[in-house]
Amino acid sequence: MAEEQPPKQLTEEELAAAAAKKAKNEARNEEKRRAKLAKLAAKQAKLEEQKKQQAANGDKKKKKAVKTEAPAFVNTTPKGEKKDMSEPMASSYNPQAVEAAWYDWWMQEGLFKPSLTPEGEIKPEGVFVVAAPPPNVTGSLHIGHALTVAIEDTLIRWNRMQGKTVLFNPGTDHAGISCQSVVEKKLWKETKQTRHDLGRDAFIEKVWEWKEKYGNRIHEQFNRLGASFDWDHVAFTMDPKLSKAVVETFVRLHREGTIYRANRLVNWCVRLNTALSNLEVENKELAGRTLMGVPGYDDKEKFEFGVLNEFAYEIEGSDERIVVATTRIETMLGDSGIAVHPDDDRYKHLHGKFAKHPFLERRIPIVTDDIAVDMAFGTGAVKITPAHDFNDYEVGKRCNLEFINILNDDGTFNNNAGPYQGMKRFHVRAKIIEDLKALGLFVGVKENPMTVPVCSKSGDVIEPLMKPQWWVNCGPMAKDAMQAVTDGKLKIAPKVSEGDWFRWLNNIQDWCVSRQLWWGHRIPAYFVKLEGGNNDYADGEFWVSGASEADARAQAEQKFPGKAFTLEQDPDVLDTWFSSGLWPFSLMGWPDNTEDMKKFYPTSLLETGWDILFFWVARMVMFGIKLTGQVPFSEVFCHAMIRDAHGRKMSKSLGNVIDPVDVIEGITLEGLHQRLLEGNLDDKEVKKAQAGQKADFPKGIPECGTDALRFALCSYTTGGRDINLDILRVEGYRKFCNKIWNASRFALMKLGDDFKPVADAKASGNESLADKWILHKFNKATVEVNKCLTERNFFGATNAIYQFWLYELCDVYIEAIKPVCDADTTQDEAAALRKITAQNTLYTCLEGGLKLLHPFSPFVTEELFQRLGRRPGDATRSIVVAKFPVNEPSYDNEDAAKQFDLVFETTKAIRSLSVQLQQKKDVVATIQSTDATVEALLTAEKPAIIALAKSLKELTISAAAPEGYEASKVNDDVTVYLQK
Repeated sequence: MAEEQPPKQLTEEELAAAAAKKAKNEARNEEKRRAKLAKLAAKQAKLEEQKKQQAANGDKKKKKAVKTEAPAFVNTTPKGEKKDMSEPMASSYNPQAVEAAWYDWWMQEGLFKPSLTPEGEIKPEGVFVVAAPPPNVTGSLHIGHALTVAIEDTLIRWNRMQGKTVLFNPGTDHAGISCQSVVEKKLWKETKQTRHDLGRDAFIEKVWEWKEKYGNRIHEQFNRLGASFDWDHVAFTMDPKLSKAVVETFVRLHREGTIYRANRLVNWCVRLNTALSNLEVENKELAGRTLMGVPGYDDKEKFEFGVLNEFAYEIEGSDERIVVATTRIETMLGDSGIAVHPDDDRYKHLHGKFAKHPFLERRIPIVTDDIAVDMAFGTGAVKITPAHDFNDYEVGKRCNLEFINILNDDGTFNNNAGPYQGMKRFHVRAKIIEDLKALGLFVGVKENPMTVPVCSKSGDVIEPLMKPQWWVNCGPMAKDAMQAVTDGKLKIAPKVSEGDWFRWLNNIQDWCVSRQLWWGHRIPAYFVKLEGGNNDYADGEFWVSGASEADARAQAEQKFPGKAFTLEQDPDVLDTWFSSGLWPFSLMGWPDNTEDMKKFYPTSLLETGWDILFFWVARMVMFGIKLTGQVPFSEVFCHAMIRDAHGRKMSKSLGNVIDPVDVIEGITLEGLHQRLLEGNLDDKEVKKAQAGQKADFPKGIPECGTDALRFALCSYTTGGRDINLDILRVEGYRKFCNKIWNASRFALMKLGDDFKPVADAKASGNESLADKWILHKFNKATVEVNKCLTERNFFGATNAIYQFWLYELCDVYIEAIKPVCDADTTQDEAAALRKITAQNTLYTCLEGGLKLLHPFSPFVTEELFQRLGRRPGDATRSIVVAKFPVNEPSYDNEDAAKQFDLVFETTKAIRSLSVQLQQKKDVVATIQSTDATVEALLTAEKPAIIALAKSLKELTISAAAPEGYEASKVNDDVTVYLQK
């Protein structure tokens, strides 16, 4: 083991050196301590200064808060004149100011009229025609109409900007039952008179007055929405031209036998005293026993629905009974049969026998039917009321049962009801149960989930009722309509709607076109009343049709030669859907071979809600093929149904129906409440609706503007069946418009008043990496928008535009070129070239971006387009007729895009790290790259990185990593370091 060594003895010199080193270290530590204390003091002083500044700012804010609001905008532009663009651009976006005057100027300039060649022919670029769905002239447009306008006008403006001959044909529908119902309610509310008090002619005059008032209001709403209609083509379904088409259709189809008269079941509304189409019937779902009020009865009276009542019929000649069940027990007074399944052993001994009606002298046959009867359901025996149930009607025909009508038109029972004659239908319901109990025939009652058909206009419970009416044989026409889709002559989108098309048309039934109304197209059919004869009004053999009474008389003379007769025109009118089914060609002048028919029919597109694909679209296709030999449009696009933010259907009684103008202008909660008082809701409904408004819009609706509303509605259109509309999302797109406004205003300042863009928009070859990147992104957005609009992908199109404007042009490119545009280039030719190239690139993207956005948001884009100015040789007077951007190969530069994407990703890493370290300014950063090429790229783009990062005090780009810095990896080659 080694011997331990004694400690080394230091010399005097070594001891002196050690003391000096110690003193030096102590001095250094003291210096560090003092520096730290100074830094802390500076930080505290800074905090104190910030507090003072915040206090000062707070005072300023308080002072600002008490300032008077800016005066309300007043449009001083004379109607039809162009807005004065020499005024300085407003510092902030005001939709009311921006949207003022442009529509009237567009109209004055004739920009919405179809553009033809000098020879008056369709332009070689093609033709695009949309016959806008005519809204009902029953009040004002709602948000669903705004969706229709947003989608259709986007496609119209896009096609117009492609240089095509474009016609957007507006119009309104007379809306027979809806309009008559509204006017009748209003008449009663104001004068306590019915239409019968006035008489037919005077009442119709009242409806025309209503139409003039609210039809014009609808036109004004269309204008506010920016719909680029050719108003010279405006149509109304009861205009003489369109009425001529209605008469021609009825007469032609009646004489060939497609329209016929028959006594069949219809949906009867007691309250309105008319037959209804299925579309006018709402099915109210009941989970079980429910007490409901019914119009026409005392408000306090409630009647039982959602139950299954069981009672027994006694078998004739025995003491046996057969038990049946029904949800409408009062209809047993019209029973003419009891059906059982032929294979049901329980009832085979009763086949061919009779039951006794307990209240009437009527024998009820027991019949067999394997279609209507399910042996496992209930007792396996079914009461049959052929004259008051759609399913029983078919059983009655199959089994040759008697059709016994027990109901008067006013909802009272007739003489076929025996002791119940003159009673109201739901009073009979209660009385029947009482009387069956007295006879010991009532078996019991069970809860039963069911659907109650209710009139959508009056709220009354619908009664199936036998009526002699006019019917259209739809079978052959339906086959042609299906074949058109199969052959590719008609495209239906989304695909799910195509499935609906075939399912509905494969199961189509004949269509009742009679309505017991006064407002509408009176049926051009005449009853031939032979002298000395006992003609049956229900028998179609005694009816003729004609374009006039003289025409009908000639038909009658031919049908009944040598016989004396008088003619009586049918007092009924045609179902509104009958005239609406002729819309695409009646507004073009059919049956005459007009210039409009030659140029604009067939139309290009029919855009509407999926919920009326059968009720309206199918009928247009059937009539179009039948009467013109052509499919009336080549494409059907079905948009979603707008619901409120909670997913509820829009309903006046819920208070969630939204007037688009209220979204455009904004409205207080009190204003929304006032809107309810302008309608026909009763006091209870008004209170319920006001509560709904208060819950959904406690602060009213904010001003969003037309451009934001249209853009939002298109962005909601994803191909689904429902849109849950949130007004806050619409308001978010107003902020998007504000961003575009501010970015354009800033860009115009960077361009300067003396800037003149180059004539050729193609890339010059002098572009910087940032220039190449934004041109590539613009071209990519252009290609995407055109592709999406072609595919009717409105969400995709709006997303591409939003992405380009917000995240590429505004957030990146404009920020990146600020140093370039701000540089003094008087003595630097290279810098001057960089600046003018950046300015031209900026102009190209601004102009192109506005054009991309214009079909969706027409007003703000026109305002900014006019301020931007034109290229030399470009005489385009409005963005409405500007050329829509298309793919430009000179902008396509994937390599440059990838390089600048790396630059921007690096910048974002600096931003993110500075936020993490809570460094808002004076950031010291190093970018390390292990790849020499990447290092050279980042070095070249150092000015852009500094401009985009905003907070940098010092930036180093190096192959070496600094020590003591916080790191963030961008990719395998690049890492960002920030000084702590």
